[in-house]
Amino acid sequence: MAKQQQEVYFVFMNFDPVYERLRAERSSKEGSATLDAYLSHKHDKLLAKLLQPDSYRKRSSLAIVDGFAVEITEDQASVLRSAKEVRVVEKNQELA
Repeated sequence: MAKQQQEVYFVFMNFDPVYERLRAERSSKEGSATLDAYLSHKHDKLLAKLLQPDSYRKRSSLAIVDGFAVEITEDQASVLRSAKEVRVVEKNQELA
């Protein structure tokens, strides 16, 4: 059985009132750091809950939108799409 190729996907989360509050309060350096830490932990927790350890690599959490970039297989993308916390999962499309 051949191993599926991993590609970069963007995962965008459903509405989160905590994220909205922290985003509104991020005008200070401390507020921005709090938002970044919250999102990183939230996204790491979701991935750990749904995917096998060491089967993915999160590249970054995105603070401007509640989302993250992750290297995963198409099957793993399908798993994330089915999660109630997730709004959209899209494969990265490189522009030529």
